[in-house]
Amino acid sequence: MRDRRDLDPEAIRQTLERERDELLEMSTAAADERRPVELDQQSVGRLSRMDALQVQAMAKALEVRRQGRLQRIEAALRRLEDGDYGYCAECGQKIPAKRLAIDPMIARCIDCAD
Repeated sequence: MRDRRDLDPEAIRQTLERERDELLEMSTAAADERRPVELDQQSVGRLSRMDALQVQAMAKALEVRRQGRLQRIEAALRRLEDGDYGYCAECGQKIPAKRLAIDPMIARCIDCAD
């Protein structure tokens, strides 16, 4: 990480990997909720099917957000490996350590994030 002595790369890596593992675990646990809803009218009433479809839609939307977060984690881990972590992906300036502490996946400084 070039000259970023204000950051602890191993602690950052552990934080990112821990969150990645938790997200993957949640994704696996919620797989049943994303499966297609059975439309058997004999065993389930109309309102129950509507409720099941709503649960499925929410589970799919949550999975999309979870996958986006996983992509951001993987990108941050790559920047860490490449020595670019903590520097803005657009302008190259240092991202303040306090900003990275709030969200270790941040890739841009405040000025470039707008």
